[in-house]
Amino acid sequence: MGEALLAGLVTSKWAEPDELSVIEPDENRIKELKEKYKETTFSDELLVSENFLLAVKPQMVSAICQEINEMKPKRVISIAAGITINSIESELSKGTAVVRVMPNTPAMIGEGMSAIAPGTSATKEDLDWASSILSAVGEVVVVDENTLDAVTGLSGSGPAYLFLLAEAMIAAGIANGLDPSVADLLTRQTLLGASSLLSTSGVAPLDLRTSVTSPNGTTAAAIESFEKNQFLALVNDAITAATERSKELGQ
Repeated sequence: MGEALLAGLVTSKWAEPDELSVIEPDENRIKELKEKYKETTFSDELLVSENFLLAVKPQMVSAICQEINEMKPKRVISIAAGITINSIESELSKGTAVVRVMPNTPAMIGEGMSAIAPGTSATKEDLDWASSILSAVGEVVVVDENTLDAVTGLSGSGPAYLFLLAEAMIAAGIANGLDPSVADLLTRQTLLGASSLLSTSGVAPLDLRTSVTSPNGTTAAAIESFEKNQFLALVNDAITAATERSKELGQ
């Protein structure tokens, strides 16, 4: 996710590549990133800055916050799943503006979806600054922090659900006699076209589905099978499981 944001910020020209600094403890990972982002500064040690974006595993947040607090940062943005604003603020000096964010990986191609929640010291200026970063790589919505676990379950983990659907569609196409390359192309373009139609039409998903589902037709047969196997309940269970896991990570 950290690289997705870096790629999006560079591509969108939110900042010049040499104005961005990345701290990465893994030497092999630094070498890999340097090949892709040649003008960006990479280091395995903390660099002085007023603004930090934490794109680390949840269990690393506390130690890193203690380290960056020595620099008296002005702002800290965190994309660590499940780690609450209160937890982050408790490791930082009073008055540090904290903004908690749940983005997703399509930020890498400028099509991300991010939800942001302000900390107790975050001002409108801080929110606007955070929004400018995330809007450079997609859409942004401001929410209450108590809904961020649900955001994680829906959009944070959401791209993986689509990829799993794509896997299943390709496999089903092959099982029904299609060449693997044809099944792959049909799936990719179908999902792209349908997603674009959903995004740009302004029509409700239910109405779009109904418009292509003729009575007793092929689509109706597929939808009937989905409903028989409780597809909607399965999706609800999956998103709820991701939401609950996000809550557990924050404890």
